[in-house]
Amino acid sequence: MKMWKCFSSFVVLSVIFLEYSSGLYFHIGETERKCFIEEIPDDTTVLVNYKVELYDPRSGGFMPSSPGIGMHVEVRDVDDKMILSRVYSSEGRISFTSHTPGEHVICLYSNSSAWFSGTQLRVHLDIQVGEHAIDYANVAQKEKLSELQLRLRQLLSQVDQITKEQNYQRYREERFRQTSESTNQRVLWWSLAQTAILLAMGAWQMKHLKGFFEAKKLV
Repeated sequence: MKMWKCFSSFVVLSVIFLEYSSGLYFHIGETERKCFIEEIPDDTTVLVNYKVELYDPRSGGFMPSSPGIGMHVEVRDVDDKMILSRVYSSEGRISFTSHTPGEHVICLYSNSSAWFSGTQLRVHLDIQVGEHAIDYANVAQKEKLSELQLRLRQLLSQVDQITKEQNYQRYREERFRQTSESTNQRVLWWSLAQTAILLAMGAWQMKHLKGFFEAKKLV
């Protein structure tokens, strides 16, 4: 019982940590390419914040990168259609809107391969989807919204995002059901084909044995 409570607390803390975590960072080499898969509902805004740091061999740490180093960013939708392909500076913000639900691939790699030998880049990445990508402070300033109006706008955006997520889950469930039905149908036809082949082989063997016995005058 005590172990179960500890496990439950660990799960709750993990969920809270994941929900409020702001991003991640990774290291890449000169020609290395990093891609991330993000499941996104349709008609959903995605905001990608990134910052590139250059490895400093003297201090053993990372420092702000030089102006000549940037990142090439590519975004492809579930149909492998290119949504975005541009070269950005060493720090920036990228925004795009999904048009089809499903897995979107976000790839980043350096725009240059002429670095110093052995140099690495550290890329800080933060991907925000849906209403988390909305800058409500900027919205309140532009539209001159009161605190209550801004809170109401946030709640409406959250409800809209929940509806999109539910529709996306229904879409995934329908695709999974279609795949399962197609697989079951193929298994059924394969089983029938195997049965037919076994019956045909049995009939051929019976006919062959009958001819053999008649030739030997055993029957």
